[in-house]
Amino acid sequence: MLGLLVALLALGLAVFALLDGWYLVRFPCAVLRARLLQPRVRDLLAEQRFPGRVLPSDLDLLLHMNNARYLREADFARTAHLTRCGVLGALRELRAHSVLAASCARHRRSLRLLEPFEFYLEARFVSLRDGFVCALLRFRQHLLGTSPERVVQHLCQRRVEPPELPADLQHWISYNEASSQLLRMESGLSDVTKDR
Repeated sequence: MLGLLVALLALGLAVFALLDGWYLVRFPCAVLRARLLQPRVRDLLAEQRFPGRVLPSDLDLLLHMNNARYLREADFARTAHLTRCGVLGALRELRAHSVLAASCARHRRSLRLLEPFEFYLEARFVSLRDGFVCALLRFRQHLLGTSPERVVQHLCQRRVEPPELPADLQHWISYNEASSQLLRMESGLSDVTKDR
C-alpha cells in the first residue's frame, strides 16, 4: 500500500512538473477570483490592476524574472479582465472564442525575486518598490465566430464607437497587418483561411 502511495505521489509530482502545474492551478484561481471576489467592471476600457509577485519558479539563471513569465502573468491578468468585463461570458453566449493573435514585449528593467508588481491591462509591469515601468506588453486578440463589435454591442446593448488609438499602437497594428499579409502571400493562403 505504501509503495502504491509513493508511486502515485511520484506520478502526481511528475505530471505537475511536466504540465506546468502552477499554471493549471493559478489560471482557474484567477478566473474564480475575478468572478466571485472582484466587482464587475462595466467599462471595457477602464484601467484595471492585477497584483503579482516574482516567485522562485519565475527566475532564470540570472536570478531575475524569465521573459516568458511576463507573458504568462499577462495571460492571467487578461483572462481576469475579460472575466470582470463580461467578455468571456458574452463570447460563451455568442458561441465564439478568443485566441491570442500577436504579442510584443519591451523589457526595461529586471524584476527580482519576491519583488511585488502590478500588471495594468494597458500592459505595463510596474514595480511596487519604486513605481518603475519594468516591461510593456501589447496583445492582439483574434475572435473566432464573432466580431469585436458584436461582443461590445452584446455587452453594452448598443453600438459603441471605438476609441482613437495612440500613434505608437497604430504603428504596431500596421506592422502586424503587413507581417500577416506577407506571411499569407509566402504561404499561398488567402484571408479566408486564417480563421480556420
